[in-house]
Amino acid sequence: MNKQELIEVVAKKTGLSKRVTGDMINSLIEEVSDQLKKGKKVVLAGFGTFLTTKRAARVGVNPQDPSKKINIPAAVVPKFRPGKTLKLAVRK
Repeated sequence: MNKQELIEVVAKKTGLSKRVTGDMINSLIEEVSDQLKKGKKVVLAGFGTFLTTKRAARVGVNPQDPSKKINIPAAVVPKFRPGKTLKLAVRK
């Protein structure tokens, strides 16, 4: 499912227009991103937690020339931890 398909499904379920639904989903994504940029985490009870973690610098292999090593710098990366309700929902 892509973003447009999500907007259509949510619009049908809520009875809102696709435009309003799209604006709400875009606002949600923007706010989660802004909070992660500030180093904060976003907890959606039952769904999961969005947070950031620090990845240490490391030495990797150049994919274009495997005989050469490259330095991969440290980075802050986003992560998602699913909540209990979501985990149970996807189990078969």
